[in-house]
Amino acid sequence: MSGLRAAAADYLALRHALGFKMERPAPLLHQFVAFMEQMGASTVTTELAVAWAKQPAAGHAYWWGYRMMVVRGFARHLQTLDPRTEVPPPDLLPRPPLRATPYLYSEADIVSLMNATDALCPALRAATYRTLVGLLVVTGMRIGEVIRLDSNDLDWTNGLLTVRDSKFGKSREIPLHPSTVEALESYVRLRDKRWPRPVAPSFFVSMAGTRLLHSSIHHTFHGLVRQAGLQRRSASCRPRLHDLRHTFAVRTLLDWYRAGLDVEVQMPRLSTYLGHVEPRNTYWYLSATPELLALAGQRLEHAWERLG
Repeated sequence: MSGLRAAAADYLALRHALGFKMERPAPLLHQFVAFMEQMGASTVTTELAVAWAKQPAAGHAYWWGYRMMVVRGFARHLQTLDPRTEVPPPDLLPRPPLRATPYLYSEADIVSLMNATDALCPALRAATYRTLVGLLVVTGMRIGEVIRLDSNDLDWTNGLLTVRDSKFGKSREIPLHPSTVEALESYVRLRDKRWPRPVAPSFFVSMAGTRLLHSSIHHTFHGLVRQAGLQRRSASCRPRLHDLRHTFAVRTLLDWYRAGLDVEVQMPRLSTYLGHVEPRNTYWYLSATPELLALAGQRLEHAWERLG
């Protein structure tokens, strides 16, 4: 193992110990180390960092900035061990502000996505993605939480799902509707028939019986989006997997408004359910939809009437 590769392993171990998941940065850091080894370089320089970060040549500036951010963090760590290490300045390939407009899925969109899984082969793969998408829709879980879900995280008797060691090192329990429990049980029967002796303890499995990969899920999801015929709504609004979480949060608020509940009082509950540290983190997910704005406006109008 080269010195850089060993240093990268130590750096990732340190970041994990501090509570960072490193699901996206870790593969990129390994790619950067491989690039350095290919170049025959043992010391990080700004020139080499830029050469690697600006790949692919036709890439978006945001992607280049993200790759540079990964290198910059690693370089800061290396500089404490090797003063020759150059840390690329923060204004070099900065990430431009980029926040995608959430794609809020309609009932018809969700049905189309679920139906699109029927085209996947074999049957276990189709069932895996049908159940995975359905679970994201009804729980608002993060995709990383679903990937890390193990079979023993399901309490079938009480209908509870335990999310362990998620973002910020927090764990939580998610109550499940009986129909959701039934769908999960149906998937388990098919999964266990194919893999009676599981290769991994994960709840959702690949065709090899292993835990699903983040990249594979996104690749398959993009295929489902095409199969379902879902289209971009603007340059910054396209169907994304993470938008199922946005959709869950907005639909929850709509249900509360329709039920006449005090949404402000309920917000801490939604934050807890989604695994946020505090309610202000949850507001990030609450895009203003026409219906949501109309309901909020009605409540404001009624409040002014009471004051008058």
